[in-house]
Amino acid sequence: MRTDLDHLPPQKQRELERVVQLIFEEFDDAFALAKHEWKKAGRILKVILYGSYARGTWVDEPHTAKGYQSDFDLLIIVSDKRLTDRVKYWSRLDERLMREYGVTGTLRTPVNFIVHTLQEVNDGLAHGRYFFMDVKAEGIAVYQSDDTELHTPRPKTPTQALAMAQEYFVEWMTAAQGRAKLARYAVDERMNKHAAFEYHQATEGLYHCVLLVMTFYTPHVHNLAFLRTQAERIDPRLTYVWPRELKKDRARFEKLKDAYVKARYSKHYRVTKEELEWLGAQVEELGRVVHEVCSERIEKLKADAKARPDKADNSH
Repeated sequence: MRTDLDHLPPQKQRELERVVQLIFEEFDDAFALAKHEWKKAGRILKVILYGSYARGTWVDEPHTAKGYQSDFDLLIIVSDKRLTDRVKYWSRLDERLMREYGVTGTLRTPVNFIVHTLQEVNDGLAHGRYFFMDVKAEGIAVYQSDDTELHTPRPKTPTQALAMAQEYFVEWMTAAQGRAKLARYAVDERMNKHAAFEYHQATEGLYHCVLLVMTFYTPHVHNLAFLRTQAERIDPRLTYVWPRELKKDRARFEKLKDAYVKARYSKHYRVTKEELEWLGAQVEELGRVVHEVCSERIEKLKADAKARPDKADNSH
């Protein structure tokens, strides 16, 4: 795996060094007083940069009209499955990265990270999940405890890839449509907080749908902002669903993002019928775009399966 960052400007290289430093500071703090042996033995094995900054295709134009800025995408590989619990062990890092980007300005690039064990990553490669195959092919190790290589991928046959994509599409699209229907009913019944939560669930489901169909992987998170950045990398059409120009529109997306927790548990959470109608229209548009992107992908997989039917391999 590559380890050089020479294609990045010096400032971006320094920022990445700072991010890795924060990862280790927060990891060490989380386990400084650990009493369990497995916690004491817990280690970060690798930190891998993937996505646009690894490929050299990033966009850094936060001050233009469209205001688009690529994120640093990082895969943190840990030594124990229990260490992947995001809420228990990684929420402080999340907060710190957001603070250094959004408040103190120490970081000028937003950061997204996912956490997996080496076993999970290698399993993903063994099952031909495109996401992990791309990480292996394009990723850059910004930290590794040793030079152990990730396993060689075993790509799915065209027939297997088609079957998996179709299954994901039907499951997640159906579920998301059901959630949107519940949200509309809740709006009609003036159950505004309930409606906001259901629109959140519909949106989350649509992002999981497009990620699974396109990459055979989706992170186990409920954070819409994170899922959105992962999905928007896949197809530029997804970037136009949520208007970014007006502060009011950005605030409405934040309100939807917050609904996962606050619409259920905070007595201070407020959302108006007007806001819900706007959110409903955007969720509907997201559903249309996700349907279009996934349908195109499935048609391509159908063509591949038809063109190469003899290469079916039932070994996995």
